[in-house]
Amino acid sequence: MKIFTKKAPLEAYLSKEKLHGKSIGFIPTMGALHEGHLSLITTAQKKNDLVVVSIFVNPTQFDKDEDLINYPKTFEADKIQLEKISCDVLFYPDVTEIYEDVIRSESFYFDGLEHKMEGKYRKGHFNGVGTIVKILFQIVKPNVAYFGQKDFQQLQIIKKLVQKHNLNLLIEGCPIFREKDGLAMSSRNVRLEEKYRTAAPFIYQTLQEAQNQFIKQNPFEVILRVTEQFKYHPLLKLEYFTIAEEETLETIKEKEKEKNYRAFIAVFAGNIRLIDNIKLKHS
Repeated sequence: MKIFTKKAPLEAYLSKEKLHGKSIGFIPTMGALHEGHLSLITTAQKKNDLVVVSIFVNPTQFDKDEDLINYPKTFEADKIQLEKISCDVLFYPDVTEIYEDVIRSESFYFDGLEHKMEGKYRKGHFNGVGTIVKILFQIVKPNVAYFGQKDFQQLQIIKKLVQKHNLNLLIEGCPIFREKDGLAMSSRNVRLEEKYRTAAPFIYQTLQEAQNQFIKQNPFEVILRVTEQFKYHPLLKLEYFTIAEEETLETIKEKEKEKNYRAFIAVFAGNIRLIDNIKLKHS
């Protein structure tokens, strides 16, 4: 595995490989890699000649300094995992290599997607996401980039970024990878105290129940039931639960047969914030 910490040598190497006709698959990460990340890499390996993974904890997408400080940083363990699955290239820049003298976000308009759900609760988050993803796309110039559907809103925003800025690549969303008890895999999971880790699968169980209820009930009834379930939970605090149309992320009031819907949830387990979602079926 080739490791680059600087943009210029990476760009030169990838440019040469592209001249030889090689396709590039790209997975941007913030490290603390888990099986979900590795599944993205193995998917990319099946479809591309060369796979590039970046590890960069992006300061501009954190709305709280304490979250940035506490974000798990496990580079040596990550490197071993990437070597084990034969990743081709790792890009591991520092903050000055990406942002140079000034650490700040570009301002984006994603047709309103940025104001829904996560955007409502995490001020400036998607400007930070858009900034780093755009920078990385310009450096790596991949044919395809792969993102997990756990961050489904982020996935839709990145698709919008590519469309609005005429970037020459495809975005592929990949299924959510879960622990055996259903908890969506996340780098934040390692920070959960044992009692919260034991309680956390309740989030996915609730989503599964909501999926079943959505077939027979209207969206308001489903939302009310989920809200009630968390009201009495001793450890988990619901921040939001909503049912939205997949493309626009607009919260729905009534079901329409030709549209695709998802249920989205954000929950605090102690001071750790967990998000998840599930695709909903009409019948």
